[in-house]
Amino acid sequence: MRTILFPGQGAQYRGMGKSLFPQFSKLAQTASSILGYSIEELCLNDPENKLGKTQYTQPALYVFNAMSYARIQETQGPASFFAGHSLGEYNALLAAQAFDFETGLRLVQKRGELMSKVSGGAMLAILRTTLDNIKLLLERNHFIEVDIANYNTPTQIILSGPKESIQRAQKLFTEQQIQCIPLNVSGAFHSRYMKDAQLEFEQFLNHFVFAPLQTPVIANVSARPYENHQVGELLAKQISASVLWSDSIRYLLRKGEMTFLEVGDRALLSKMVAEIQKI
Repeated sequence: MRTILFPGQGAQYRGMGKSLFPQFSKLAQTASSILGYSIEELCLNDPENKLGKTQYTQPALYVFNAMSYARIQETQGPASFFAGHSLGEYNALLAAQAFDFETGLRLVQKRGELMSKVSGGAMLAILRTTLDNIKLLLERNHFIEVDIANYNTPTQIILSGPKESIQRAQKLFTEQQIQCIPLNVSGAFHSRYMKDAQLEFEQFLNHFVFAPLQTPVIANVSARPYENHQVGELLAKQISASVLWSDSIRYLLRKGEMTFLEVGDRALLSKMVAEIQKI
């Protein structure tokens, strides 16, 4: 069995898709028409330094992931499962034929716009310590306003919350000699502070009808396969819910002998999978 993985926000870089745009020019033209700007210019040159801004990052990665998967399809056989990390889940659903490329791009464009409007928050990656230790430190120091946004691996946890609280958390973990890295984001993604964005996105999703999935897709929210009636519901919840990546990979590993193939060229998810497999 094989699972194809799609990366999310954080995997973007200037120059991505250089070898893909000539091959998938029609896809790029369609995307540019929907977005109102040249997606190729954004991905390859980023002249206005917009690629790192959420409302541009998310459509750019969606298009890049879609082209990358289209190339994989030319040489690889069918997948047993799809999974995507946060934004990447939209490409997983696209691959499973829940919606077409244009619909997915419109969803991602709206998602990026809504998430970019949420300000005052921050996120912090905590590395090389256990989840239990993180929870204990947060509880002992009364960080009740901080949420766990991503369970990426057993030793890579992402915190999300108000900027001031995340800054205090960074100081706490640094004093404990625990490695932590602030993330370059505009808001407290995958936390309770995204509820308003979730509700607005939920209303937007109500205008769409999704097709039955042709291949199982593992949902970030539940770490289990989507059921056909859940697509809109889980995509809305995903904005404020934790990304259960470790549990998602463990679920797939329990299915039997499994290989993983990550689209793109950064191997960010592949490294996470390798760590999860060791523990």
